[in-house]
Amino acid sequence: MSRDNRFSTRSVHGGELRVKPYHSLTTPIVQTSTFTFADTADLVAYKENENQDDRVEYGRYGNPTVAAVERKLADLDSGEEALLFSSGMAAITVTLLSVLSAGDHLVMTDDCYRRTRQFTTEFLPRFGILSTLVPVGDYAALEAAIQPNTRLLLSESPTNPYLRVVDVPRLVEIAHRHDLSTVIDSTFATPVNQRPLEFGVDLVIHSATKYLAGHNDLLAGAVIGSNEMIADLRETQGMVGAICDPHSAYLLLRGLKTLALRMARHNETGLQVALSLEGHPKVRRVYYPGLPSHPDHTTAGKQMSGFGGVVSFELDADLELTGRFVDALQIPSISPSLGGVESLVIQVAVVTYHELSSRERAELGIADALVRLAVGIEDADDLIADLHQALARM
Repeated sequence: MSRDNRFSTRSVHGGELRVKPYHSLTTPIVQTSTFTFADTADLVAYKENENQDDRVEYGRYGNPTVAAVERKLADLDSGEEALLFSSGMAAITVTLLSVLSAGDHLVMTDDCYRRTRQFTTEFLPRFGILSTLVPVGDYAALEAAIQPNTRLLLSESPTNPYLRVVDVPRLVEIAHRHDLSTVIDSTFATPVNQRPLEFGVDLVIHSATKYLAGHNDLLAGAVIGSNEMIADLRETQGMVGAICDPHSAYLLLRGLKTLALRMARHNETGLQVALSLEGHPKVRRVYYPGLPSHPDHTTAGKQMSGFGGVVSFELDADLELTGRFVDALQIPSISPSLGGVESLVIQVAVVTYHELSSRERAELGIADALVRLAVGIEDADDLIADLHQALARM
């Protein structure tokens, strides 16, 4: 499938064989843990790299169903190769463990997924790998944090939960000037809205559990980049075993076929919801890059084709009253995930930072009244009406 085709066409056909096994229209689930050889000569030829193009020997090193998803993801994200993992966190942790060594240092923007921050600041130091967190959007601080042993710049774009958008070309320029690698977690954007590799980023990571799969029914992660870098990651993955099973890969492949359609709806509804909340007397502030009030609106407009389905907003309320608002919603379910066809909502202070005091949360920039809404594909007017009735009950 040519990359000259439009995105929706590539979502359906990209990366998949034109003629599939058994003449199946869909890519089959190859549900096996190991693969056989016809005879010793066949095995020897495989070991000597003579017949490795279309086969593997063991499920931890690959699977035809998984490979089909990897080819499609590479196509959609403008990469040479992709690697599928058991979860988004597996993709992040294996990438960092593979790229970094004892004595190395990385610089990371601060408004990122909490578990990613914990891994870099609490776990990696056990292996002699240190990190510096810098405020997202402060490029002077980012460059000042670079040390002689810095190897990597890591960020999300958009970030979680404030939807900050990194100026990717500027990040890449700084990295190239200091001979550093760059990694962007682009889960919130998806390849529909943003393709960081096209700006020169080295590796893009997705929690495929979210928008790529789109139905809240599987766990998977993905890393996309050059053949050389993915080959190194694949070698590490084969050792640690953080692989995606073929059935989850099949469900992900099915979800990807409707990615362009779903993201168009998420983008449209996300913007409508953000506009409906901004200016409401009980809403203190709305965080959505599609709004001119967002600090990165101009940057987002330059490098994104849509602004996604996550809308974060702060109510004019305390912790308890915000919880009453969340409980009054009738369409979104309370859940810490996002990216599926169902709308999901969380009070960030309760779900992610419950063990901290209000003061400690405030020091981290998390207000007690912060709400993160991940819109699904329900009718936008119904979601807006639901939000307004819940606000009226506060």
